Amino acid sequence: MELKRVVVTGLGALTPIGNSVSEYWESLANGVSGADMITNFDCAKFKTKFACELKNFNVQDHFDRKEARKYDPYAQYGMVAADQGILDSGIDLDKIDLDRAGVIWAAGIGGLNTFEKEVGDFVRGDGTPRFNPFFIPKMIADIAAGNISIKYGLRGPNFATVSACASSANSLVDAMNYIRLGFADLFVSGGSEAAITPSGIGGFNAMHAISTRNDDPATASRPFDKDRDGFVLGEGGACLIFEEYEHAKKRGAKIYAEVVGCGLTADGYHMTAPHPDGYGAMKAMEFALKDAKISKEKIDHINTHGTSTPLGDVAELKAISEVFGSHAKNININSTKSMTGHLLGAAGAIESIASILAIEHGIVPPTINHSVVDENIDAELNLTLNKAQKREVNVAMSNTFGFGGHNACVVFKKIS
Repeated sequence: MELKRVVVTGLGALTPIGNSVSEYWESLANGVSGADMITNFDCAKFKTKFACELKNFNVQDHFDRKEARKYDPYAQYGMVAADQGILDSGIDLDKIDLDRAGVIWAAGIGGLNTFEKEVGDFVRGDGTPRFNPFFIPKMIADIAAGNISIKYGLRGPNFATVSACASSANSLVDAMNYIRLGFADLFVSGGSEAAITPSGIGGFNAMHAISTRNDDPATASRPFDKDRDGFVLGEGGACLIFEEYEHAKKRGAKIYAEVVGCGLTADGYHMTAPHPDGYGAMKAMEFALKDAKISKEKIDHINTHGTSTPLGDVAELKAISEVFGSHAKNININSTKSMTGHLLGAAGAIESIASILAIEHGIVPPTINHSVVDENIDAELNLTLNKAQKREVNVAMSNTFGFGGHNACVVFKKIS
C-alpha cells in the first residue's frame, strides 16, 4: 500500500514566551526565558514559587464571560491555539469535506484547575453536594478536542491522546497515520495544558521533579547544565494543521514542512525515571528514521525532550550518541524547554512547531542558561548553548518522553 504524504499547513501557539507563533519564534530565536514568580495562586508555603506562566493572556479577549465559564483553562488554551492554526492554514470550511476533517487533541492531565476547585469547595462545605453541572465536561481530557470540532463542524475522527508528557506528540503521530492511510484529509492536532495550580506544583514538588531555584527563576530551566535540579512547569497550547499533500496543494495552501516519520516505544522500566541508557528513546529515534526512510546522516537538528532533570538529560543524549554515532557531533541539538519550561501534555506540539520554524528560518534556537559543563555529557555534542545558530535545516527531529516510559519521536522535512 502506498502511503499518502502529510504536510503541515497551519500553526498556532500560546506559550509562556509569546501568545502567537510569531511572538513565540522571536523569543525562541533571542533566547528569552519564560520563567518568573507564580501569580496564579499564593505559593508562599510551596518549595517552588515560580513557573512559566502565560503572560498578558486575557480570556475575555477570546470568549465572552458566560462561555468562558464552560471551559477549564486547559481547554481555553487549546481552543485559542486551534483558532490560530485554522486561521493560519487559510482553510475555507465551506469547500472541504468536513466528514474527512478531524481533531486529535492532547492533554497529559486535563482540567486540573476545575477538579481542584470543585472538590475543594465540596470538602470545605457541609457535605452537601453542590457541584457545577459543567464539572465533568470541564475536567475530562478529551473535551478540548470535542469543543474544537463543535466550533468548526469538523466531523472526522475526534479524540484525545493521553501519554503524560508525550501526549501531544502522540496526537501528531495519530493525525499523520490517519491521513497517510487515507482515512482523513485534514486534522487539527496538538495539545494544551494548564497545570500551574497548587496540586500541580505541590505534586511535582513531592516527587522532587521540579526546580527549586527560587532565587533566580529565569535561569532555573537549564538542560544539560551540571547544576540542573529539575524542570520548570509551563502552560499553554499548540496547534498544527496536518493535511494530505494533494489536498493542500489543490487549495493552494502554504506548506511549512512535510511530516515524514514517527517512532513510538515504551521504556518498560520505571514509573517516572527514564531507562538509564536511554533504550526506549534510542529505539523511538531508530524507528522514526526507518519510518521516514531517511538515513541518520540526513538529520540536521534535534529538539530534545531535554527537561533539565539530572537523569533524563543524560539518558537522552546517550541515546542520541548511540543512534547517530559519529554524525551526532554534526547535529544541532537543543532544548527549547530552557525557555518555555515544560508544558507537559502540550510539550510535543509546541516543540514540533519550534523544529518546523527552524527549518523555515534556517536558525536553531539556543539551549539557554548553560554555565557549568556536566562531565557525564559528551563534550563533542553541539548543544546549541546560550545563543541561536544559523544553519540550513532540511530535516529536524522532535523528541518527547513521558512518565510511564512513553517515548515519541516525530521527523519533519523541508518540502520538496
